[in-house]
Amino acid sequence: MARSGHTFGWWISRALALLLLAFVLVQAWFAAMIVWYRYEPPRQTAFMAERMGELRARDPKAVLQYRWVPYERISTNLKRAIIASEDARFMEHDGFDWEGIRRALAKNDRRGKIVAGGSTITQQLAKNLFLSPSRSYLRKGQEAIITVMLETLLDKRRILELYLNVIEWGSGVFGAEAAAHHYDGITAARLSAAQAARLAAMAPSPRRFERNPRSAYLTGRTATILARMPGAAIP
Repeated sequence: MARSGHTFGWWISRALALLLLAFVLVQAWFAAMIVWYRYEPPRQTAFMAERMGELRARDPKAVLQYRWVPYERISTNLKRAIIASEDARFMEHDGFDWEGIRRALAKNDRRGKIVAGGSTITQQLAKNLFLSPSRSYLRKGQEAIITVMLETLLDKRRILELYLNVIEWGSGVFGAEAAAHHYDGITAARLSAAQAARLAAMAPSPRRFERNPRSAYLTGRTATILARMPGAAIP
């Protein structure tokens, strides 16, 4: 009996050790990819792969609109608009806006459901690059670990450059350059303040606003972002 208990304990210890090793290897892979993205643009993100699967299910010949452009070829207006809209304290925090999280939790508590997340640009980049849109505590935990890696291994300028290049802006539309061409027929470098504010307003629900471009909410949100842009600090 004692030997049976000892054997069971040995197998439990072995299983835990293997799980720990697997966890460490997965995190090492994420870290290696982030170091790669420090110098090279992503060919495809997790979000892009998921959307491509959805599009190809309807049309086997579907392709994504995605073209990487360097930081200096993205309008300052769009950089300010995204920060003003999504993460006003981007230049100050270490990846997590604890005050924003507190406000989001309070708002969710008042509404009795999840209506705000408090995610920073870095957290959203972690999700876009490596994870899925689904919500779970496991995914949020992994997102937090990747967020710490991004803030540790990259500077703010590269984080924002990556985010602006991979963010979804419509059905099969990814990144500032594709969005500028898709909606305004221009390059990302030429986006005006109003055009940039509108793209930033679309970012939380791009496919919905793509179908409803004259939404009253979108118009009002664009005006709010436009007013906040002059105070947005960018790297």
